[in-house]
Amino acid sequence: TDHAGVVAEFDWSTTAMPGPGKSRYAFGTLSELYMALNRVYALAISLPNAPLMEFERRVTDLPRTTEVERLVVQRIGQDIFRTRLMDYWQGRCPVTGITDPALLRASHIIPWSDCESDAERLDVHNGFLLSALWDAAFDRALVTFDDQGSPEFSRGLSGQALVELRWTAPIPLTDEHRRRLVRHRERARSLG
Repeated sequence: TDHAGVVAEFDWSTTAMPGPGKSRYAFGTLSELYMALNRVYALAISLPNAPLMEFERRVTDLPRTTEVERLVVQRIGQDIFRTRLMDYWQGRCPVTGITDPALLRASHIIPWSDCESDAERLDVHNGFLLSALWDAAFDRALVTFDDQGSPEFSRGLSGQALVELRWTAPIPLTDEHRRRLVRHRERARSLG
């Protein structure tokens, strides 16, 4: 593949065979190849700059003079972000494994309003596809994630909330996720 961002997401072993692209891979079966191609496609359309280019294409001619018009543009961006997170996380909450789209939320690590650019707002590495309960806790900084992808819970959470916020394994993180999570952890720790 030629997309450096896509290559960085894989933990596959490369092969030394000659050919074009930044890296080359060999797969033992057609089924493995098919799964890999699906993942490459999902990553290629979700990693920067694809979401930003789609957003700019869709809002270029939209007015932004009133609050209502700005909200329309924001909603378009949030819809693109959610769609790209669905692609990136393969339609699955990385914490719970839930795959029901109606129960999944696009959660920003750095909140939409605190992002410095549209590119940052739409970057899939600035978000997680979380189930509704995890999204609510993450959004309010009642839970965050350490650099290994394990959750850190606020001392302010009730025992029942901790029971319901079940998880089985650390979530997979990239260096870009980790960089942004530093700010989220600072916010979580400042809130107690």
